[in-house]
Amino acid sequence: MRIAATLLIAAAMSWTAAAQADQRTTLDRVLEHDTVRVCTTGDYKPFTYKDPDTGAYSGLDIRMAQDMAAELGVEVRFVQTTWGTLVDDMTAGKCDISMGGISINLERQQRAYFSMPALVTGKSPITRCENVDKYQTVDQINASGVTVVVNPGGTNEQYARANLANAEILVHDDNRTIFSRVINGDADVMVTDAVEAKLQANLNDELCAVHPQDPFTYAPMGYLLPRGDDVWKAWVDQWLRLTKESGEFQRMYEAALQ
Repeated sequence: MRIAATLLIAAAMSWTAAAQADQRTTLDRVLEHDTVRVCTTGDYKPFTYKDPDTGAYSGLDIRMAQDMAAELGVEVRFVQTTWGTLVDDMTAGKCDISMGGISINLERQQRAYFSMPALVTGKSPITRCENVDKYQTVDQINASGVTVVVNPGGTNEQYARANLANAEILVHDDNRTIFSRVINGDADVMVTDAVEAKLQANLNDELCAVHPQDPFTYAPMGYLLPRGDDVWKAWVDQWLRLTKESGEFQRMYEAALQ
C-alpha cells in the first residue's frame, strides 16, 4: 500500500510540474532561451526578402524583428516558411511569431492570434505601364482573355480565385521572380497588396501600380502569434504601438520602399 501511495504521489507531483510548465507563456520561453524564433517567407518585398546567394534576410519586417529582439534583449532566429504553411508552422510550434507582410483575415484568425495592425493596405493591380487604363476595375480584369498571375497559398491567390474566375489564373511558385511574368508578357496583370505594387513599380520601369491609393479591398497587416497566449500578444502589441507612436516604424517603412 505504501508503495502504491508513493507512486500516486509521485505521479501527481509529475503532473503538477508538467501543468506548471505548460503555463509558461511564449514570452517566458523566449526570455529563457535568449532567442525569438521568427517565421518569415523571405519572398515578399518590401517586408521580407531572403537573398538567394547569401541567405541574408532584409526588409521592413526583418528590421522590425531585429528591433523586437533588441527590446527583449535576445537573439533573433529566422525560420523559413511559405505562404501555404504559414499557419501550420505556427501551430506546430516552429516559431514564436510570424512576420513579413501578413494579411489579417478571419480564416487565419481561427487558428492563431494576430497582433494589432502594423499597417493597412489592400489588393491593387500592377501591370505594364502601357496597359494601366485597361485594368482599372475588377470587371476589366475578370474577363476572358486576361491572364492574372498569382503566387500560391496566400491571399493573392485567394482573392484571384474568388473574384477573377473569368480570367485565366497563372500560378507562379517563386514570389521573388513573379513580376517578370508581367514584364515579359506571360501575364497581363497581378493583383497584390498595394504597398508591394508601389514598390515593384519603383523597382521596374516597365511596371505601373494601378490606383494603389484606392485599393479594391481593405487589408490590415499584422504579426501572427500563437493562439491563446494573451501575455505574449499584449507584449507584442505594446512594443508595436510604441514603435509606431515614436515614428520609428514609419522611418523603417519609408526606407524599405526605396
